[in-house]
Amino acid sequence: MVKAKKNNVVTKMTWTKRLPELQFLILCTVCCYAFLELFITPSQLSGFSGLSGVDLILLSFLLSVLVAIISVIAGVGGGVIFTPLMLAFTSIDTLIIRSTGLVVAMFSGLVATGPFMRKGLADIKLVFLGSLPILTGGFAGSVGAIYMAQSMGDTGDSLVRLLLGLLLMAIATVFVLGGASTEYPEHNDPSKLGRVLKLRHMYWEDSLQKPVKYKAHNIKTAIGLLFVVGFTGGFFGLGGGWAVVPVLNLVMSVPLKVSAATSGVLLAMGNSAAIWPYINVGALIGVIAAPWMLGQIIGGIMGAHILASIKAAFVRKVLIVMLFATSAKLTARGIEGLFGISVPLI
Repeated sequence: MVKAKKNNVVTKMTWTKRLPELQFLILCTVCCYAFLELFITPSQLSGFSGLSGVDLILLSFLLSVLVAIISVIAGVGGGVIFTPLMLAFTSIDTLIIRSTGLVVAMFSGLVATGPFMRKGLADIKLVFLGSLPILTGGFAGSVGAIYMAQSMGDTGDSLVRLLLGLLLMAIATVFVLGGASTEYPEHNDPSKLGRVLKLRHMYWEDSLQKPVKYKAHNIKTAIGLLFVVGFTGGFFGLGGGWAVVPVLNLVMSVPLKVSAATSGVLLAMGNSAAIWPYINVGALIGVIAAPWMLGQIIGGIMGAHILASIKAAFVRKVLIVMLFATSAKLTARGIEGLFGISVPLI
């Protein structure tokens, strides 16, 4: 009984701390409503013909909440869902979509960062190790995306849609196969670099009711892969939750739960660097991004609670179908833009 009361107190304190942040974000969104309604004309909302400013903000907020709930339950970053859907089914400028996708992915990680760090699940040493390749890769990917858009125009947009469609198909295939991730991977070969950097840690596993020790391996390979993940996330505006976890779990032999927690922190950092080149060229529109940020926070909290009472396997299947369908649409639009060949889709 004492423990239960203690937990209730902690929960109330946590929500009390959250309230000022939520109130501030709600206030920002209300200001966006007023700004869009008063100062933005329909012609400025390219890709949203027929929608008023308030309609756009409300629709963005509701979609963001839904994306956050699905992404939390399915165990992926919100950018993996947001960016492909917007590129496939809207005509908004691709740079605006990708920059907002990075915001979505960043806030997906930020929502979970606090609890992960408090529980000791996120390995701070791995965060420090992986932050540099993720940051540099994400920044380089964003610069590459902007260069392609400025130098290739509509051809570049079509090429991005085609490449993203193929990448999305690969991601969906990885989800179908399930990978070979293990809860507590074992690695017998000692890592010299891991010993030098002291990449070993221990955390308390509630399901086992005992501490779990582990050591990181294959450090050099992992650093290279994390750079590639950062570049891909910055270029396409996806984030990289779908890829960081396998790198940490399969390559570095880090327990799955620690990999997921550390991935969220890494993505929050990496996407914050990748977003700056987009901001520099004016591709991030604050009044559009604000409701997506708020929706990610509220949807992330809701998804965490729903996760306890729903079968995540069902949501994962829905996500796989969504990824394949979006991949087909992106690929079709990319082929049509590059070669002028219309690909009929049912």
